[in-house]
Amino acid sequence: MRPASALLTEEFEAVLLQNNMLDFVFAVDDSVTWHMMNLLKNKSHYSFLKVFGPKQISNIQSYGAGIYYNTLVPCNGRMIKYGVISTDTLIDDLLHWKTLYVAGRLQKPVKILTQNENGKLQAALVSNLKSAVTAAFLMLPESFSEEDLYMQIAGLSYSGDFRMIIGEDRSKVQNIVKPNVPYFQKLYSNILQDCPQVVYKHHLGRLEIDKSPEGQFTQLMALPRSLQQKITSLVDPPGKNRDVEEILLQVAHDPDCGLVVHQGISGIVRSSSIVQSAKTILTAGAKKSVTYSMKKLYKMTKGWLKKTS
Repeated sequence: MRPASALLTEEFEAVLLQNNMLDFVFAVDDSVTWHMMNLLKNKSHYSFLKVFGPKQISNIQSYGAGIYYNTLVPCNGRMIKYGVISTDTLIDDLLHWKTLYVAGRLQKPVKILTQNENGKLQAALVSNLKSAVTAAFLMLPESFSEEDLYMQIAGLSYSGDFRMIIGEDRSKVQNIVKPNVPYFQKLYSNILQDCPQVVYKHHLGRLEIDKSPEGQFTQLMALPRSLQQKITSLVDPPGKNRDVEEILLQVAHDPDCGLVVHQGISGIVRSSSIVQSAKTILTAGAKKSVTYSMKKLYKMTKGWLKKTS
Protein backbone atom coordinates (compact mmCIF):
# COMPACT_ATOMS: atom_id res chain seq x y z
CA MET A 1 0.00 0.00 0.00
CA ARG A 2 3.04 2.22 -0.24
CA PRO A 3 2.34 5.45 -2.11
CA ALA A 4 4.34 6.44 -5.16
CA SER A 5 5.27 9.62 -3.32
CA ALA A 6 4.56 10.90 0.18
CA LEU A 7 4.96 14.51 1.21
CA LEU A 8 4.58 16.38 4.47
CA THR A 9 2.98 19.50 3.03
CA GLU A 10 3.24 21.97 5.89
CA GLU A 11 6.07 24.40 6.48
CA PHE A 12 7.64 21.63 8.49
CA GLU A 13 9.99 23.47 10.87
CA ALA A 14 7.17 25.45 12.49
CA VAL A 15 4.72 22.55 12.49
CA LEU A 16 7.02 19.92 13.95
CA LEU A 17 8.02 22.21 16.81
CA GLN A 18 4.40 23.07 17.62
CA ASN A 19 1.44 20.82 18.24
CA ASN A 20 -0.24 21.69 14.94
CA MET A 21 -1.95 19.04 12.87
CA LEU A 22 0.46 17.48 10.36
CA ASP A 23 -0.68 17.51 6.73
CA PHE A 24 0.40 14.65 4.46
CA VAL A 25 -0.21 14.06 0.76
CA PHE A 26 0.12 10.60 -0.77
CA ALA A 27 0.48 10.46 -4.56
CA VAL A 28 -0.62 7.00 -5.69
CA ASP A 29 -0.62 5.31 -9.08
CA ASP A 30 -3.84 3.34 -8.44
CA SER A 31 -6.34 5.12 -6.18
CA VAL A 32 -8.89 2.30 -6.07
CA THR A 33 -6.34 -0.28 -4.91
CA TRP A 34 -4.84 2.16 -2.41
CA HIS A 35 -8.20 2.92 -0.80
CA MET A 36 -9.12 -0.78 -0.81
CA MET A 37 -5.95 -1.62 1.15
CA ASN A 38 -6.32 1.38 3.44
CA LEU A 39 -9.94 0.49 4.25
CA LEU A 40 -8.78 -2.96 5.35
CA LYS A 41 -6.11 -1.47 7.60
CA ASN A 42 -7.53 1.92 8.67
CA LYS A 43 -11.29 1.79 8.21
CA SER A 44 -11.86 4.16 11.14
CA HIS A 45 -10.06 6.97 9.27
CA TYR A 46 -12.98 7.24 6.81
CA SER A 47 -16.38 8.88 7.18
CA PHE A 48 -19.66 7.14 6.36
CA LEU A 49 -18.42 6.99 2.75
CA LYS A 50 -16.53 3.81 3.64
CA VAL A 51 -19.77 1.83 3.21
CA PHE A 52 -19.68 2.62 -0.53
CA GLY A 53 -16.31 0.96 -1.02
CA PRO A 54 -13.01 1.94 -2.64
CA LYS A 55 -14.33 2.52 -6.15
CA GLN A 56 -16.87 5.15 -5.08
CA ILE A 57 -14.35 6.74 -2.72
CA SER A 58 -11.96 7.01 -5.67
CA ASN A 59 -14.74 8.57 -7.79
CA ILE A 60 -15.40 11.17 -5.07
CA GLN A 61 -11.65 11.81 -4.91
CA SER A 62 -11.66 12.85 -8.58
CA TYR A 63 -14.03 15.80 -7.97
CA GLY A 64 -12.76 19.30 -7.23
CA ALA A 65 -9.00 19.32 -6.71
CA GLY A 66 -8.73 15.57 -7.25
CA ILE A 67 -7.64 14.80 -3.69
CA TYR A 68 -9.42 12.81 -0.96
CA TYR A 69 -8.69 13.89 2.62
CA ASN A 70 -9.04 11.93 5.83
CA THR A 71 -8.72 14.47 8.63
CA LEU A 72 -8.36 14.55 12.44
CA VAL A 73 -6.67 11.14 12.47
CA PRO A 74 -4.81 10.36 15.74
CA CYS A 75 -1.25 9.17 15.10
CA ASN A 76 1.60 8.79 17.61
CA GLY A 77 0.12 11.21 20.11
CA ARG A 78 -0.89 13.98 17.71
CA MET A 79 -3.46 14.68 15.01
CA ILE A 80 -2.74 14.32 11.31
CA LYS A 81 -4.69 14.66 8.10
CA TYR A 82 -3.73 12.97 4.87
CA GLY A 83 -4.80 13.47 1.30
CA VAL A 84 -4.70 10.90 -1.47
CA ILE A 85 -4.24 12.03 -5.07
CA SER A 86 -3.46 10.09 -8.22
CA THR A 87 0.04 10.68 -9.57
CA ASP A 88 -1.36 11.69 -12.97
CA THR A 89 -3.73 14.26 -11.41
CA LEU A 90 -0.90 15.67 -9.33
CA ILE A 91 1.40 16.00 -12.35
CA ASP A 92 -1.36 17.72 -14.33
CA ASP A 93 -1.97 20.28 -11.57
CA LEU A 94 1.75 20.93 -11.13
CA LEU A 95 2.21 21.58 -14.85
CA HIS A 96 -1.03 23.37 -15.75
CA TRP A 97 -2.51 24.77 -12.50
CA LYS A 98 -5.96 23.44 -13.31
CA THR A 99 -6.95 23.75 -9.63
CA LEU A 100 -3.74 25.10 -8.00
CA TYR A 101 -4.78 23.18 -4.88
CA VAL A 102 -2.01 20.64 -4.33
CA ALA A 103 0.32 22.54 -6.69
CA GLY A 104 -0.09 25.58 -4.42
CA ARG A 105 0.84 23.58 -1.33
CA LEU A 106 3.96 22.34 -3.08
CA GLN A 107 5.14 25.90 -3.82
CA LYS A 108 5.99 26.14 -0.12
CA PRO A 109 8.71 24.24 1.76
CA VAL A 110 7.64 20.63 2.23
CA LYS A 111 9.31 17.46 3.43
CA ILE A 112 9.39 14.73 0.79
CA LEU A 113 9.21 11.54 2.85
CA THR A 114 9.46 9.06 0.00
CA GLN A 115 9.50 9.36 -3.78
CA ASN A 116 9.76 6.79 -6.53
CA GLU A 117 11.80 7.24 -9.69
CA ASN A 118 9.02 8.97 -11.61
CA GLY A 119 10.88 11.38 -13.90
CA LYS A 120 7.66 13.10 -14.99
CA LEU A 121 6.69 13.88 -11.40
CA GLN A 122 10.14 15.18 -10.52
CA ALA A 123 10.16 17.44 -13.60
CA ALA A 124 6.62 18.65 -12.80
CA LEU A 125 7.62 19.59 -9.24
CA VAL A 126 10.42 21.80 -10.61
CA SER A 127 8.12 23.26 -13.29
CA ASN A 128 5.59 24.23 -10.61
CA LEU A 129 8.24 26.16 -8.66
CA LYS A 130 9.37 27.99 -11.81
CA SER A 131 5.76 28.89 -12.60
CA ALA A 132 5.28 30.24 -9.07
CA VAL A 133 8.32 32.50 -9.48
CA THR A 134 7.09 33.72 -12.88
CA ALA A 135 3.59 34.52 -11.60
CA ALA A 136 5.03 36.31 -8.56
CA PHE A 137 7.36 38.39 -10.78
CA LEU A 138 4.37 39.65 -12.75
CA MET A 139 2.67 40.88 -9.57
CA LEU A 140 5.72 42.50 -7.98
CA PRO A 141 7.37 45.88 -8.69
CA GLU A 142 10.69 46.26 -10.49
CA SER A 143 12.72 45.96 -7.26
CA PHE A 144 11.78 43.97 -4.16
CA SER A 145 13.16 41.91 -1.30
CA GLU A 146 13.47 38.13 -1.15
CA GLU A 147 10.87 38.10 1.60
CA ASP A 148 8.47 40.05 -0.67
CA LEU A 149 8.93 37.35 -3.30
CA TYR A 150 8.28 34.50 -0.89
CA MET A 151 5.22 36.27 0.52
CA GLN A 152 3.87 36.61 -3.00
CA ILE A 153 4.59 32.96 -3.82
CA ALA A 154 3.11 31.66 -0.55
CA GLY A 155 -0.02 33.74 -1.17
CA LEU A 156 -0.71 32.40 -4.66
CA SER A 157 -2.79 29.44 -3.50
CA TYR A 158 -4.80 31.63 -1.09
CA SER A 159 -5.78 34.22 -3.71
CA GLY A 160 -9.53 33.95 -4.16
CA ASP A 161 -9.87 31.21 -1.52
CA PHE A 162 -13.19 31.92 0.19
CA ARG A 163 -11.84 30.30 3.38
CA MET A 164 -9.55 33.32 3.82
CA ILE A 165 -12.70 35.40 4.39
CA ILE A 166 -13.96 33.09 7.12
CA GLY A 167 -12.21 30.10 8.63
CA GLU A 168 -8.53 30.91 8.11
CA ASP A 169 -6.10 33.13 9.99
CA ARG A 170 -5.64 36.09 7.64
CA SER A 171 -2.01 36.45 8.67
CA LYS A 172 -1.43 32.87 7.52
CA VAL A 173 0.89 33.79 4.64
CA GLN A 174 3.08 35.89 6.91
CA ASN A 175 3.13 33.09 9.48
CA ILE A 176 4.24 30.66 6.78
CA VAL A 177 7.03 32.81 5.35
CA LYS A 178 8.68 34.65 8.24
CA PRO A 179 9.85 31.61 10.28
CA ASN A 180 10.82 29.70 7.14
CA VAL A 181 12.78 32.12 4.93
CA PRO A 182 15.87 29.82 4.90
CA TYR A 183 13.69 26.95 3.62
CA PHE A 184 12.21 29.16 0.89
CA GLN A 185 15.75 30.18 -0.09
CA LYS A 186 16.79 26.54 -0.30
CA LEU A 187 13.76 25.79 -2.46
CA TYR A 188 14.08 28.71 -4.88
CA SER A 189 17.71 29.92 -4.93
CA ASN A 190 18.80 27.78 -7.92
CA ILE A 191 15.76 28.89 -9.95
CA LEU A 192 16.45 32.56 -9.17
CA GLN A 193 20.15 32.25 -9.99
CA ASP A 194 19.38 30.58 -13.34
CA CYS A 195 16.62 33.02 -14.34
CA PRO A 196 17.83 35.40 -17.10
CA GLN A 197 15.16 38.02 -16.34
CA VAL A 198 16.19 38.73 -12.76
CA VAL A 199 19.19 40.33 -11.10
CA TYR A 200 19.51 38.36 -7.87
CA LYS A 201 21.57 40.25 -5.28
CA HIS A 202 21.79 37.36 -2.86
CA HIS A 203 24.06 39.11 -0.35
CA LEU A 204 21.57 42.00 -0.07
CA GLY A 205 18.45 39.86 -0.22
CA ARG A 206 17.17 42.00 -3.11
CA LEU A 207 15.96 41.24 -6.63
CA GLU A 208 15.35 43.34 -9.74
CA ILE A 209 13.28 42.17 -12.69
CA ASP A 210 12.55 43.31 -16.23
CA LYS A 211 9.17 45.08 -16.16
CA SER A 212 9.24 46.13 -19.82
CA PRO A 213 6.31 44.94 -21.97
CA GLU A 214 8.73 42.57 -23.71
CA GLY A 215 9.86 41.13 -20.38
CA GLN A 216 6.31 40.75 -19.12
CA PHE A 217 5.22 39.11 -22.38
CA THR A 218 7.98 36.51 -22.00
CA GLN A 219 6.78 35.81 -18.46
CA LEU A 220 3.11 35.62 -19.49
CA MET A 221 3.97 33.12 -22.21
CA ALA A 222 5.74 30.96 -19.60
CA LEU A 223 2.71 30.76 -17.29
CA PRO A 224 0.81 27.46 -16.88
CA ARG A 225 -1.83 26.81 -19.52
CA SER A 226 -4.89 27.08 -17.23
CA LEU A 227 -3.78 30.48 -15.97
CA GLN A 228 -3.17 31.73 -19.51
CA GLN A 229 -6.69 30.61 -20.43
CA LYS A 230 -8.17 32.30 -17.36
CA ILE A 231 -6.35 35.56 -18.21
CA THR A 232 -7.54 35.49 -21.82
CA SER A 233 -11.15 34.93 -20.70
CA LEU A 234 -10.87 37.99 -18.42
CA VAL A 235 -9.47 40.24 -21.14
CA ASP A 236 -11.00 39.04 -24.41
CA PRO A 237 -14.65 40.00 -25.03
CA PRO A 238 -16.94 37.00 -25.65
CA GLY A 239 -17.13 35.98 -29.29
CA LYS A 240 -13.96 37.75 -30.36
CA ASN A 241 -11.84 34.56 -30.22
CA ARG A 242 -8.44 36.15 -30.59
CA ASP A 243 -5.21 34.17 -30.44
CA VAL A 244 -3.85 33.60 -26.89
CA GLU A 245 -0.49 35.08 -27.85
CA GLU A 246 -2.17 38.26 -29.14
CA ILE A 247 -4.16 38.67 -25.92
CA LEU A 248 -1.14 38.09 -23.68
CA LEU A 249 0.81 40.67 -25.69
CA GLN A 250 -1.98 43.17 -24.95
CA VAL A 251 -1.85 42.27 -21.24
CA ALA A 252 1.95 42.72 -21.23
CA HIS A 253 1.48 46.37 -22.28
CA ASP A 254 -1.28 46.97 -19.70
CA PRO A 255 -0.18 48.96 -16.59
CA ASP A 256 -2.50 46.64 -14.63
CA CYS A 257 -0.80 43.48 -15.91
CA GLY A 258 -0.09 42.23 -12.38
CA LEU A 259 -3.69 42.78 -11.32
CA VAL A 260 -4.97 40.76 -14.30
CA VAL A 261 -2.64 37.89 -13.39
CA HIS A 262 -3.85 38.06 -9.78
CA GLN A 263 -7.48 37.95 -10.92
CA GLY A 264 -6.73 34.93 -13.09
CA ILE A 265 -5.14 33.06 -10.20
CA SER A 266 -8.02 34.04 -7.89
CA GLY A 267 -10.51 32.61 -10.38
CA ILE A 268 -8.75 29.24 -10.42
CA VAL A 269 -8.37 29.04 -6.64
CA ARG A 270 -11.92 30.22 -5.89
CA SER A 271 -13.53 27.44 -7.92
CA SER A 272 -11.35 24.62 -6.58
CA SER A 273 -11.51 25.78 -2.94
CA ILE A 274 -15.32 25.89 -2.94
CA VAL A 275 -15.72 22.41 -4.45
CA GLN A 276 -12.99 20.91 -2.27
CA SER A 277 -14.47 22.42 0.91
CA ALA A 278 -17.92 21.09 0.04
CA LYS A 279 -16.36 17.68 -0.59
CA THR A 280 -14.68 17.79 2.84
CA ILE A 281 -18.10 17.68 4.52
CA LEU A 282 -18.57 14.25 2.92
CA THR A 283 -15.05 12.91 3.33
CA ALA A 284 -14.67 14.06 6.94
CA GLY A 285 -18.26 13.48 8.07
CA ALA A 286 -20.45 15.91 10.01
CA LYS A 287 -18.76 15.59 13.42
CA LYS A 288 -15.19 15.98 12.16
CA SER A 289 -16.24 18.79 9.79
CA VAL A 290 -17.67 20.80 12.69
CA THR A 291 -14.61 20.10 14.88
CA TYR A 292 -12.21 21.03 12.07
CA SER A 293 -14.14 24.21 11.23
CA MET A 294 -14.18 25.28 14.87
CA LYS A 295 -10.40 24.83 15.07
CA LYS A 296 -9.99 26.98 11.95
CA LEU A 297 -12.28 29.69 13.35
CA TYR A 298 -10.37 29.65 16.63
CA LYS A 299 -7.07 30.15 14.80
CA MET A 300 -8.58 32.95 12.70
CA THR A 301 -9.94 34.74 15.80
CA LYS A 302 -6.65 34.26 17.65
CA GLY A 303 -4.74 35.77 14.73
CA TRP A 304 -7.17 38.68 14.47
CA LEU A 305 -6.95 39.42 18.21
CA LYS A 306 -3.14 39.30 18.06
CA LYS A 307 -3.22 41.80 15.20
CA THR A 308 -5.52 44.25 17.01
CA SER A 309 -3.81 44.06 20.42
